[in-house]
Amino acid sequence: MKEIMCALLIPFLGTTLGSACVFFMKKEMNLNVQKALSGFAAGIMIAASVWSLIIPAIDMSEEDNMGKLSFVPAAVGIMLGIFFLLILDKIIPHLHVNEEKAEGPKVSLKKSTMLILAVTLHNIPEGMAVGVTFAGVRSGETTITFMGALALAIGIAVQNFPEGAIISMPVCAAGTGKLKAFIYGTLSGAVEPVGALLTIWLSAYLVGIMPYLLAFAAGAMIYVVVEELIPESAEGEHSNIGTIGFAFGFVLMMILDVALG
Repeated sequence: MKEIMCALLIPFLGTTLGSACVFFMKKEMNLNVQKALSGFAAGIMIAASVWSLIIPAIDMSEEDNMGKLSFVPAAVGIMLGIFFLLILDKIIPHLHVNEEKAEGPKVSLKKSTMLILAVTLHNIPEGMAVGVTFAGVRSGETTITFMGALALAIGIAVQNFPEGAIISMPVCAAGTGKLKAFIYGTLSGAVEPVGALLTIWLSAYLVGIMPYLLAFAAGAMIYVVVEELIPESAEGEHSNIGTIGFAFGFVLMMILDVALG
């Protein structure tokens, strides 16, 4: 259990390190760098959704002798995860990251607060994803290994790095001190270990629907990619930078999952 607790903090560490960029970089991040990082994060999340969540969900269903219907829990879970994030997106007012960029470098504190809320909201499914995989490890599921779950945590930590910078640097540009901007960026990632622990606790009572939980987390992450990260990587003048970033992120996460899993 101690190893799992430490692993749950890995994604939060990624956000913290990214937020620390405010101490070393200019107040504005180069647009091409933002595109590349957004594409990179999208690639990691899609690969993580497939290898770490959807495929194990299908494998579990096959072990339950569902045969040709083993796709059902994964399909249902993915759709539930997407619609859950869609509903949260509608009922919780927040600023999309690409809307913040359209405002230019002088972002108001109000908009910065909404940006923090947006990233915090989108960190929830990432925490759930890490939590549900480690819950599978604890339950003794043979389709999920500790190293595979660790690979997911590392992959999400890597893609959390630019998210931390996307928070702290605009907040600093709005007039907040660097230390406070760093703290705000760090706190936006605090929901991940909390969400992971909550998911592990709940899964203890929901072992029978583990495939649905895995696919639910995948669907939520896919929603974030399609709604936020891909538009961010493709905005502005046409370029292939975001696509290249996506390719590197996807391949990196695939390698982590296969090599460690």
